[in-house]
Amino acid sequence: MQIHMHALQHAATMQLRPAAHPGGRFAAPQQQMEHRAAAPQRQRRRLLAAPMRAAAPAAGIEAVVGLRPEIDAAVEQALSACLTDTDLNMGKKYTGKVRDTYDVGDKLVIVTTDRQSAFDRLLAAVPFKGQVLNQTSAWWMQQTGHIVQNALLAVPDANACIMKKCSVFPVEFVCRGFLTGSTETSLWTHYSSGARQYCGNDFPDGMRKNQRLAQNVITPTTKAADHDVPISPADIVAQGLMSQADWDAVSAAALQLFAFGQEQAAQRGLLLVDTKYEFGRDDSGSILLVDEIHTPDSSRYWLADSYEQRHAAGQEPQNIDKEFLRLWFRANCDPYKDEVLPEAPAELRAELSRRYVLLYEKITGQQFQPAPLGEDPAQRMRKNVAAALQELGHA
Repeated sequence: MQIHMHALQHAATMQLRPAAHPGGRFAAPQQQMEHRAAAPQRQRRRLLAAPMRAAAPAAGIEAVVGLRPEIDAAVEQALSACLTDTDLNMGKKYTGKVRDTYDVGDKLVIVTTDRQSAFDRLLAAVPFKGQVLNQTSAWWMQQTGHIVQNALLAVPDANACIMKKCSVFPVEFVCRGFLTGSTETSLWTHYSSGARQYCGNDFPDGMRKNQRLAQNVITPTTKAADHDVPISPADIVAQGLMSQADWDAVSAAALQLFAFGQEQAAQRGLLLVDTKYEFGRDDSGSILLVDEIHTPDSSRYWLADSYEQRHAAGQEPQNIDKEFLRLWFRANCDPYKDEVLPEAPAELRAELSRRYVLLYEKITGQQFQPAPLGEDPAQRMRKNVAAALQELGHA
């Protein structure tokens, strides 16, 4: 596996302070990629067809501190230069919410853009978000091969990776360690509306939002046209989505990955709250992890040292993932029902970028090196990906 990443450096430390500002899929069969690409494209057209509402004030944003000054400067500069579209001029392109997938035969080239989605909609563009996701996931895949193998073949570019093509199980494995969330499929949304059984798991009365669960659980989902649908393991098997043997093997691997991620996060002062995984089979029949792992897009991360105190006081945990963005949209609109959404303020986008970068540095122990803004990203990626494919023996 070829991974072009920078050498280990000292990671930034993290604190939070009040801001001074005022108020993809990695490896899917063709039919599944087409299915997943259709809805995001419709959503993008819907959002672009109508003007965004004026940005609401971004009062109360807590800004992370501890990043190098050059990162702060790069984020501000990149606000107007986010990677929102790609053209590698190779294979067949499928456009997802965040990732653009290029089918080049027995391999897939995945480009992770700066597009930011939540609530099954595209919300904003966040500087360096794609690079952080791509490189964070690659780091985790390097660390977790002892649990389950993955489809990653190479990471030739800051925003791109090359994956082995697999037949993907039509189920997302959502692992949870806390009672939280703000989306329609979140555990807290269902619990707070009275549900005590969810996706085959039973939960007691009297729990509070953001409370730690007695044990980690899986709340699987399947893919509908444009959103995730919760489902129980029994129904997954009954509907023929997976065999019982496959469910048992993959769910065990998912829980092991999650426990390992929680252990590693705890060593870095973080709580890995929940995450999601996707798995598939390669041509030899081996089960592989095929999607991003433990990124700030697929996972929630909270700061461990302030969790207990804030939870006791009824406050939201300090987070460094996209829940930060979800909560802002929840406070300023109904992201599921409003046809036109407010524009995310620049300071909100910048702060989310900084949190993503800081998470990358805390998790990997590496200094984040932003991709050069003065270079044409399409030309850069074409060159890097073509060279890597040649090294992999791709005709």
